[in-house]
Amino acid sequence: MPKFAANLTMMFNEVSFPERFARAAKAGFKAVEFLFPYDHAPAEVAGWLADNGLENALFNMPPGDWAAGERGIASLPGREDEFRAGVAKALDYALALGTPRIHAMAGLLPGGGDAGRHRAVFIDNLRFAARELAKHGRTLLIEPINHRDMPGYFLSGQAQAHAIRDEVGEANLKIQMDFYHVQVSEGDIAMTLRKYADHVGHVQIAGVPDRHEPDEGEVNYRYLFALLDQLGYAGWVGCEYRPRGRTEDGLGWLKDMV
Repeated sequence: MPKFAANLTMMFNEVSFPERFARAAKAGFKAVEFLFPYDHAPAEVAGWLADNGLENALFNMPPGDWAAGERGIASLPGREDEFRAGVAKALDYALALGTPRIHAMAGLLPGGGDAGRHRAVFIDNLRFAARELAKHGRTLLIEPINHRDMPGYFLSGQAQAHAIRDEVGEANLKIQMDFYHVQVSEGDIAMTLRKYADHVGHVQIAGVPDRHEPDEGEVNYRYLFALLDQLGYAGWVGCEYRPRGRTEDGLGWLKDMV
């Protein structure tokens, strides 16, 4: 059975971010992930991890102006210097937290935008980031995100992501495969996972269609967890879902599926 990491951006929202680390540990999680740590000093976040015996599986690079609706800048022409500064900032946090993986969000393709130009910028930025992360033994991730949840997101399909990974050509660039996004965008999760398993650097889950706990909806997670084992996936599975109610009350699926 895979090992699970609590996503502290979406889970345990009943308490403040610093308090979520203890809640996750008490619930039995050994690792956590979150979107962004940048509202807190690296030493603070590292302390919350250490105090609760937790690993940090993953976080994202600075995404631009999130509050204004930006969803990453890695593919945005004219933002290359900002992206490179974000790589350095993310690495500072990763080194302090012991985080092995960092996700670079691609950003939104504006209406009438030149997809080819965005792709070229994305590839150049990813090549730079992968080489910087490689100096410190870190893995760079990119993630296809469905257009229902994030309309206009530049990277939306698995084949698109892996073609970009191939062109970047850096061994430490992997794909973050969220089964929820795969199902919403294209379906056929199991065969897609089989096809690309060697290049998957992180997995995430949520129930489909409502993005709640994985024990409801149209995806057979018991089957997919067994398939991850069969394929030899040894990484964390991030629980990036919105609990139906109090987070702890919805964790019965962990015991039922293990």
